[in-house]
Amino acid sequence: MPSYYADQLDRIPVARRAVDAGGTQTAYWTYGSDDAAVTILAVHGFRGDHHGLEPVVAHLPGVRWIMPDLPGFGETPPIAGRAHDIDAYAAWLAEVAARIAPGAIVLGHSFGSIVAAAAVARGLATPKLILVNPIGAPALAGPRGLLTRLAVLYYRLGAWLPERLGTWLLRTRLIVRVMSAAMAKTRDKALRRWIHDQHDRFFSLFSDRETLRQAFVASVSHDVRAFAAEIRSPTLLVAAVQDDITPIEAERTLVTLFEQAELVEIDDVGHLIHYERPSEAAAAISRFIEPRGGRAP
Repeated sequence: MPSYYADQLDRIPVARRAVDAGGTQTAYWTYGSDDAAVTILAVHGFRGDHHGLEPVVAHLPGVRWIMPDLPGFGETPPIAGRAHDIDAYAAWLAEVAARIAPGAIVLGHSFGSIVAAAAVARGLATPKLILVNPIGAPALAGPRGLLTRLAVLYYRLGAWLPERLGTWLLRTRLIVRVMSAAMAKTRDKALRRWIHDQHDRFFSLFSDRETLRQAFVASVSHDVRAFAAEIRSPTLLVAAVQDDITPIEAERTLVTLFEQAELVEIDDVGHLIHYERPSEAAAAISRFIEPRGGRAP
C-alpha cells in the first residue's frame, strides 16, 4: 500500500547512505535539506526500521532527519562479536552521532527511547532530547503485562526451536497481525489497513532470531527511568494516554525524574502515535525545537 502520508512525504528529498559505526555497517537515511537549521537523529522502535518514523518526518519538512536502522534490523547487520544489549546499542548510537550527526537533537521512539536515553545519560552530547512513547516503566508491569510475559516465551521459543521452524514462527504474519491489531487504536479503517501493511512489510526484517531475542530481552529489561536523572539536556516526552506498554500515570511520574523535561499527552491513541497521530507529535516537537526568538521548522 502507498504511504498514508505519501502526499507530504513525497515532497521531502531522501537519500540512503551507510557508515561504519559501533561495530557494524550502519544503513541510514537522510530526509530534508542538508542545510536545514535543525537536524534530528532519530532511533526507531523494536522490530521496526526507519520507515516507522516517516509519518512524523512528513509533518516536519523543514527539519533535516537522520534515521539509521538499529543493528540487526532493517538493512543494518548485527554488531559483530558482542551481545545486543543496551550497552551495545547506546555505544552504537553515540558513535553514529559522532560520525554523521554531531550536535544533532536526538529522538527515540519506544525501544529507541531507551537506547537514546542510555546514550545521552552516558555522554552523548545533544542540545535537546525527544522521547516519543517512551518506555517509562517495566514492560512486565504494564497494562498488558501478561501479554508481555507471553511475548517473552514467544521469543524464547523462536530462538530455541530448529532454525527453520523458529524463524518461521518469528516471522509468521499471523503473529505480526495480532501484535499490530493489539497496538492500533484508530477507528479509521483505511489507516488501520495501512498500519497492518506497514507491520507486514517491515516488522520481520530482523537479521536473525538470536539477535532479535537479545534485542527483545534488552527492551523488556530496561526502561527510561534508569537514565533520566543523569540527563541534563532539555527533554520532551510525547506520550499516549491509552498506551498499553507504559501507562500514562507512569509517564507523568517519569517526567519528574529529569533535570528539565516536559510532557505532552496525546489522547485517543496508544503506542502507535507515529502512525496514528503524527501531526500532533510533530506539532509538539516543532514547539520544543523552535529556536529562541525564531520560528519552528
